[in-house]
Amino acid sequence: MLEATSPSAQLVPLVALFYPQPTKLGLFSHCTSEECPSAYRAMLDHEKHMTVTVERRHNDSVDVEVLACAQNETHYMRKILLRRQTDRRVVLFGIVRLALNALQPEVRDEILSQGIPLGRVLITHDVLRQVQLNALWRVACGADLAEWFGIPAGSITYGRTAMIYCDEKPAVELLEIVAPEEE
Repeated sequence: MLEATSPSAQLVPLVALFYPQPTKLGLFSHCTSEECPSAYRAMLDHEKHMTVTVERRHNDSVDVEVLACAQNETHYMRKILLRRQTDRRVVLFGIVRLALNALQPEVRDEILSQGIPLGRVLITHDVLRQVQLNALWRVACGADLAEWFGIPAGSITYGRTAMIYCDEKPAVELLEIVAPEEE
């Protein structure tokens, strides 16, 4: 059983939402900020929305592509890609679990429409939010990540788990994995 304070306490349940065999997504190892290469650290080791961060990094707006989603009485879950608008290159993979009662109906409905990245919806609606970084991860890409990022399986990239608090309530659990840095 995982301790509540373990970095994996957030990672394992998020991956399991869409991956009964987690290795299809990747092999994860916890890393400290100092162990994370500087380009990845700049992308991941902060408490800001990844939508804004990847748009700034790539000097391009991004679109969301929902690969899979599920919903129950309390939560909406989705597996997504963020793609640059100019060339459609995938710059981020993510898994999101959203507490449905944590957001105003119009904000929740816009997220459920699946047409706009989550961070952009929260920013546009001026939702009072705080992003709390949970852990940084070194990721050896499994078959799915390798295909989306256009790289060989086993290639290394980095990601993070985080929680977004909306109006001071825990609202969104996130796994975000950035595409490997271009050489």
